[in-house]
Amino acid sequence: MDNLYIFIMAGGSGERFWPMSRTRTPKHLLRLLSERTLLEEAVLRAVGVAPAERVFVLTNRDQLDACRAAVPSLPPEQFLAEPAKRDTAPAAALATGFARSRNANAICALLPADAMIHDTATFQRQLRDAAEAVRDSHALLTFSIPPTFPATGYGYLKLNGEVATAPEGSKVVLVERFEEKPDIDTAENYVASGNYGWNAGMFVWRAGAFFAECDRLSPPLAGFIRDFPADDPTEYLASRFPTLPKISVDYAIMEQASDVLAIRAEFDWDDVGAWTALPDHIGRDEDNNTIRGPRAIVDSHNNIVIANSRTVALCGVSDLVIVETPDAVLVCHRNAVQQIKKLQPQLPDELK
Repeated sequence: MDNLYIFIMAGGSGERFWPMSRTRTPKHLLRLLSERTLLEEAVLRAVGVAPAERVFVLTNRDQLDACRAAVPSLPPEQFLAEPAKRDTAPAAALATGFARSRNANAICALLPADAMIHDTATFQRQLRDAAEAVRDSHALLTFSIPPTFPATGYGYLKLNGEVATAPEGSKVVLVERFEEKPDIDTAENYVASGNYGWNAGMFVWRAGAFFAECDRLSPPLAGFIRDFPADDPTEYLASRFPTLPKISVDYAIMEQASDVLAIRAEFDWDDVGAWTALPDHIGRDEDNNTIRGPRAIVDSHNNIVIANSRTVALCGVSDLVIVETPDAVLVCHRNAVQQIKKLQPQLPDELK
C-alpha cells in the first residue's frame, strides 16, 4: 500500500522497570526479552508492512538520541521528537498531520513501541488488513486483543458484531464503547461474556477521517493537523505542540467518534507492564525462578533476578524480584511490582 505511514510511539517512561529503566532509557530501549530492544522489534515488524522510508518513530527530546542509536537503520529525520509531554491525543495529531502534509490520502498506523509480539507474520497480515479496512472508510480502527485472564490493568473494548472480513482474513467488528480499567468482578464478567477485548492502544485510520473527527470533537487538534508543514516540522512542533491539550486519544477522540471498528487480533500480545511479565518470555528453571546474569542459588523459588554486572546470590528466599545495575539494586516482592513507580519521588535525580 503506497500511502501507508507507520508511526511507532516511543515516549513512555517505564517507571515500573526501574532500576534498569530511566528517563533517558525507558522500557522500550532496554534489551529485556531478547538481544533487541522493544523499539527495534517494533520497527522491524513495521518495515515488513510499509517501506522503511514511511516508518517513523515518535519520541521526546530526552529520548531522541537513544532512540536513534537503538535503530540506526532509520535515518535521523525519521525520528520526530515531541517538545513537551502532552499524552497520546497530541501524538496522534502529530502523526496524522505529518502524514497528511505529505500525502492527502495518507493512511496512518500508530503502534506502541513497548509491546512484545512474537507472531510477527500474523501481526503484519492483520496490519495490512487494517489498512485495507479503512482505505475507503470514515471509521477509526483499533485492535481488540482476546483477553486470556480478567485483567484489571487494561482498558476494554465492548464489541458488537462482525461487519466484514478483510482481504487477508481478519475479522472486522464494531466497537460499541470503550471501558475503563475494571475491578476484578467486572473484568471476570467481561471475559465470561465473550463480547469484550483488551484495548491495545494500536490505531489505524485515514488521515482525513481522523482530521474530521478532530474538527468535530477537538478544534485545537484539528487546527494543529490543518497547519502542519510539509517541510521540516521542528520549529512548528516547538511553537505549537506544547499548546495542545494534555489528553489521551481515547478520551479526546475514540470514545466519542462516530464510527469505530476493531480487528480481532490473532497474534500474541503482551504490553510487558511489569517485571513479572518476564518469565513468560525468557523462561523458568526447575524451581520456577527466572534468572538472567551471574547468580548463586540455594533453596530459593519463584524469584525473578536480573543481574547486569555483579553476582546475585539467593538463599532460602521466594517470590522476590531482584534487579541489579551498577548504581542501584531493587528488591521487591512479586506482589508489589506495580508499586515500584512510587519509589520515584524518593530517588536522587541521577537515578531517575
